Order: sequence, then structure tokens, then C-alpha cells
Amino acid sequence: MGARLYVVVSGPPGSGKSTLGPALASGLGLPLLAKDTIKEALLASWPAVDVDSSRRAGSAAMDVVFALAAASPCGAVLDANFHRSLADGSIGDLPGRIVEVFCRCREEVAWRRYRDRAAGRHEGHFDAARTDAQIWHDEVSEPVDGGWPVVEIDTNAPVDLGDVLARVGSAGEKPPA
Repeated sequence: MGARLYVVVSGPPGSGKSTLGPALASGLGLPLLAKDTIKEALLASWPAVDVDSSRRAGSAAMDVVFALAAASPCGAVLDANFHRSLADGSIGDLPGRIVEVFCRCREEVAWRRYRDRAAGRHEGHFDAARTDAQIWHDEVSEPVDGGWPVVEIDTNAPVDLGDVLARVGSAGEKPPA
């Protein structure tokens, strides 16, 4: 078996990660590990009562994402709004090749998407209670970029999946800089 491949789909909330992540996982034949899916499962059993407990559930979900990713024999696609200062070490510790796919879009596009999806998400996310500064900030609005290849994707409009898969494949073959 070849080296494991970890595709880290990053970007701020509403940037298109949850749309692109499953398509990449399917196209690459890798399992998808989506933080929000895991967080929602946690919230179903242990409801968050405030923003702080929602953050703790999010942190626990990230722990699960990284544990499952490290245990995967082939790698995985990881979908989350990775905070640069927190995720660099965890991503870098994954036992395989890493490619970061950063979803970049205009802030107003991300805000519209964020607000549009809030009604369909578990109330334990506390989307309406979070301030703009808690959602869109320097920690998530730029790639984690821990020395692995970064493929930036313009997600203001639908993306060409074939192009993204080719760019990820090419970046995943290159040794780290």
C-alpha cells in the first residue's frame, strides 16, 4: 500500500468546506472526517448549554477527527475550520503526506452562506449568539500552512472538481518544501 494521504480542507465558516470535502473524499477514495458531523453527534448526547460548552464540544470533535485520521490506514479528508495556532501541530503529526485545500471566498459570500445554513444546524452550535469576530478572524481566514503543500480554491462560485482533484494529486506527489 502507498503512503497515506491526508487532505485537510480548511477555511472560514461558510467558505465551502462542507460542500467540497465530501466531493474530494469521494473523488480520492478516502474517508471523510467532518468536524461538524462529529460535533452534532456529540451535541445529540450531551447538549451544549452555552457558547463555551459548544466550543468544548467542538474541541472534542477535533480530537476525534485527528484520532480517526491517524488510525486510518489510507489517510482521510479532514473538513473543519482549523485554527492555525491550534491545528499546525496536530495536522503535522498525521502519519502521511498532507495537502491542505484552502477554501477562499469573499467575506460577504461566507457570511451569507453562514447565516443561510444556521437555521438547519443543531442549536448547540449557538450560531446566532456568536459575534462576527468569533466567527471570521485571522486564525481561520488564512491557510494553516505548516510547511505542507497548500492548494487554494476560489469558492465564490461552484468549483471544477476535476481541476481540484488534479491539483491535490499533483501537490500530494511532491515532497514537502
